[in-house]
Amino acid sequence: MSMDQDPTTLAAAAAAAIAERTGVERHDIALTLGSGWGRAADVIGETVAVIPAEEVPGFRAAGIPGHSGTLRSLRLASGKHALIIGARTHLYEGHGVQAVVHGVRTAAAAGAGIMVLTNGAGGIDPAFAVGEAVLINDHINLTAVSPLVGADFVDVTDLYATRLRELARGAEPSLQEGVYVQLPGPHFETPAEIRYLRAIGGQAVGMSTALEAIAARKAGMEVLGFTLITNPAAGMAGALNHEEVLEEGKAAEPRLADLLTRVVARL
Repeated sequence: MSMDQDPTTLAAAAAAAIAERTGVERHDIALTLGSGWGRAADVIGETVAVIPAEEVPGFRAAGIPGHSGTLRSLRLASGKHALIIGARTHLYEGHGVQAVVHGVRTAAAAGAGIMVLTNGAGGIDPAFAVGEAVLINDHINLTAVSPLVGADFVDVTDLYATRLRELARGAEPSLQEGVYVQLPGPHFETPAEIRYLRAIGGQAVGMSTALEAIAARKAGMEVLGFTLITNPAAGMAGALNHEEVLEEGKAAEPRLADLLTRVVARL
């Protein structure tokens, strides 16, 4: 099946394939694990099944280093089931916005009521240290696109659910919160762009998450967002490169896995 068909139909087909391959009829929680967050899949629950993404309708192998390219079903200690989406599609890959949000829509079709979105990002706010996990409390979507088509006026006032953020702070009281900015990429930002983003209220910047969060809200899910500060944004330190982002993500993996384990146990 291709992304050209109706997105709802494609998500339903993907969810049916996941249920068949995992033997789990319904997943309660879904997590998309971005740069630095992947190790959490190994520790937050017992693995029931791992599926190569390209074997599920609408998914493809991971497009960039640092993402697993698999879908994984976990059984949590609570008895709930979590779906780990390690096959994130980014807007800059050129497959279109519907491909970007297919994972979220599949999670909703699989039964998930909570969508946990994670990413690695550049820190705009100097209060955020490199290696720190920050709760996303709002976003600014500067991709110039939306996953919604037509007169579909979805309220995103409390998009990153206050209720879930309170639960996360219960697990880790030291968590800071901030506004995440999504740009299309794949190039990093210029120093002038970072000054602009800071002026309009942005505190961290990356190339994912906001479009997925909108699609999750449309699908009726509550959203919890985390960003790992992998580097100071452009103009705030030295030059930027993706290898350094991956290195910082790898160094943070044990801490992030522990954080997500404690947070997910409260969801």
